[in-house]
Amino acid sequence: MALIKSNQTPIKIKIRIMILTILTVLLLGPVSKTHARKAHVITFRSPNLYPEGLTYDPSAQHFLVGSVRDRKIESVSDAGVVETLISDLDLPENATVLGLAVDAVNKRLLAAITAADPLPHFTALASYDLQKRRRIFLSVLEDNDVTATATATTRQTANDVAVDFEGNAYVTNSVSNFIWKVNKEGQPSIFSKSKAFTAQHVDQNAPFSFCGLNGIAYVSKGYLLVVQSNTGKMFKVDADDGTARLVLLNRDLSFADGIAVRRDGVVLVVSHKKLWFLKSQDSWGEGVVFDEVELDEEGFASSVAVGAEDRAYVLYGHVLEGHINGVSGREGFRIEEVRSERENEDEKVWVYVLVGLGLAYFLFWRFQMKQLVRNMDKKTN
Repeated sequence: MALIKSNQTPIKIKIRIMILTILTVLLLGPVSKTHARKAHVITFRSPNLYPEGLTYDPSAQHFLVGSVRDRKIESVSDAGVVETLISDLDLPENATVLGLAVDAVNKRLLAAITAADPLPHFTALASYDLQKRRRIFLSVLEDNDVTATATATTRQTANDVAVDFEGNAYVTNSVSNFIWKVNKEGQPSIFSKSKAFTAQHVDQNAPFSFCGLNGIAYVSKGYLLVVQSNTGKMFKVDADDGTARLVLLNRDLSFADGIAVRRDGVVLVVSHKKLWFLKSQDSWGEGVVFDEVELDEEGFASSVAVGAEDRAYVLYGHVLEGHINGVSGREGFRIEEVRSERENEDEKVWVYVLVGLGLAYFLFWRFQMKQLVRNMDKKTN
């Protein structure tokens, strides 16, 4: 009898230790995973670059940035290591590289090119081979409906670019509020001049009133989402025929610049002041801004991209400073991860629900084990 009783205590102790261990993992594991990691900040140096466009190359696992001061595109690693990917000196001397998009299917990089004052006007889309690092084509973008006088006095702007799975590129014109389309072979056409783009009121006295359609993103369901800087509106554009309609939002996206879409369908829109997180239940007939994050205005965020693990990153390229003639010398820029606190709170709720369920299960399991030990005692006795 003494030998049997001496073996019961270690069994009970082992059961208690096992329960405590499991509860500790349940309580601390998910919480530490959610909150332990700091937001990822990439600081990189490239003298006088002033990048406006940002995209992510998933195959090479690095970011790509353009320049409002130079005819080049640079890659930036997670650690901030900078390498010149493209240096296209055949572009006009005053050309700037604005919007960027990676065509992952065809291993290409697409870049919206616009010439800055005071040299002659030039607007184009450049396509580059990501592996060979050389240009495939350069498609000059024009508006045949603009009069000769308007063309001479108004500088058109190819601002941002998106690409579909067939290799078609879509480029926004921020001055004349329309969208070009350039097919995989480099043939350009005017894709959409929807009246919806010019139906909204523009305050001519507001900052950046000259900037219309801006950020553009392709959604795999067969449409484009486009934001308009001077109205704060978003449009859904059919990728087949170019028809557009206003997306009904619960607030305007003032000074909206870049746009990106996460794998889970959440849309990210950036201005130099805020990053908005949006979602829709009806494929963007309507949408809701469910969170917004204040940004560093001095850094003048101009673009947003989705990086590894579906993380949101904004580019602080100081482009407002870069557009001022005579100002130069800045070397440091940032690509910074931005998180939604609302999403983190939702994650916490699910963690606590799972912990509660786990706790209830293991308390029941502990009760069953106690019953088992008592039954063993009775049988032994």
